[in-house]
Amino acid sequence: MAAKTSLPLSGVRVLDVSTFIAAPYATSIMGEFGAEVIKIERPDGGDPFRYFGTPTARPDSTLAWLSESRNKKSVTLDLRHADGRALFLRLAEKSDVVAENFRPGTLERWRLGPVELMAANPRLVLLRVTGYGQTGPYKDRPGFARVAHAVGGLTHLSGLKGETPVTPGSTSLGDYIAGLHGAIGVLLALRHAEATGTGQVIDVGLYESIFRVLDEIAPAYAMKGIVREPEGTGTLNACPHGHFPTGDGKWLAIACTTDKMFARLCQAMGDDGADLAARYGEQRRRLAARDAVNARVAAWSGAMPRDALMEICLAHEVPAGPINTIADIFADPQFEARGDLVRMMLPDLGEVVVPAVLPKLSATPGEIRALGPRLGEHNGEIYGKLLGLAAGEIANLKKTKVI
Repeated sequence: MAAKTSLPLSGVRVLDVSTFIAAPYATSIMGEFGAEVIKIERPDGGDPFRYFGTPTARPDSTLAWLSESRNKKSVTLDLRHADGRALFLRLAEKSDVVAENFRPGTLERWRLGPVELMAANPRLVLLRVTGYGQTGPYKDRPGFARVAHAVGGLTHLSGLKGETPVTPGSTSLGDYIAGLHGAIGVLLALRHAEATGTGQVIDVGLYESIFRVLDEIAPAYAMKGIVREPEGTGTLNACPHGHFPTGDGKWLAIACTTDKMFARLCQAMGDDGADLAARYGEQRRRLAARDAVNARVAAWSGAMPRDALMEICLAHEVPAGPINTIADIFADPQFEARGDLVRMMLPDLGEVVVPAVLPKLSATPGEIRALGPRLGEHNGEIYGKLLGLAAGEIANLKKTKVI
């Protein structure tokens, strides 16, 4: 049997002192591809994300924690304590990356900012994720994904025109997008450190991560004065392009962005689509009669069950897909074939299903070795083996609540 290929980040050590989702998601990605991720948590309860979401039989581990803190080692450490600061600097000397999401200036007040960290380790890469970044008039404001969606411009675009703006799916999308940018930044900075021996700071703001993915709204406003408004389930740039009801009370997403795609849809509609093709074959005509076109497509889609509708769309190569619930996803053969759901067995909790590793690499695919750890589960390993502290020293640190 051939030896297993090392993962791309094998040998990289990451100190994760962040909480909740954005920066921790970045470090989770690193852990999936081989990095040793040491989660640094406060001794008095740890990361608040441990208690966020659906509870489990473990008092310190929700399902969200188990999924998003995969592959990490947990140690407790009070960074505000002088002995805690000293231990953290010793860990930083032996690490490649530090990830944090405190408000700007917090690490500096603890004398653990970039100056101190890079004095201890000039090659260190420091990932800093906050609501508004390390600079600017808003830098000291608290930041959460929902607020980032609003400030970054996404919330204004979401929902139905004239109604209350919504957050898409009520998810922490901004955190995850910021985490992706953070992970990319770390990889770039590690490459630079390898080449030069010098580390650097990566500064990610949640609102900027949202703003960056809103396609043309910035140049459209700058050049044309266009303020894009909520477009509901459709888009102003294409028609029909949205969500359509089915006869069994479900929904189908249909995307006709070109005239050729619309022609395919009209063919799929049979007699119902014959005059549509003749009258609205050009996009400009469809856009001018958007409501009428959408109504005709909705009447057609609503006359049959979703699965039958999908079969017709697929037969005519119409871009369409079911609007899935999570129950639909668990039964979807595409998710099964791609291994998008990973089943992990935990001795005390049984089977826990989590999303798979992304991206999928052909030669060195990432892996999930373990789900979120218990608070302080790896104190002995990290302080004893990595830093070489004696059992008595570790006991005294625990007694004085440094760990």
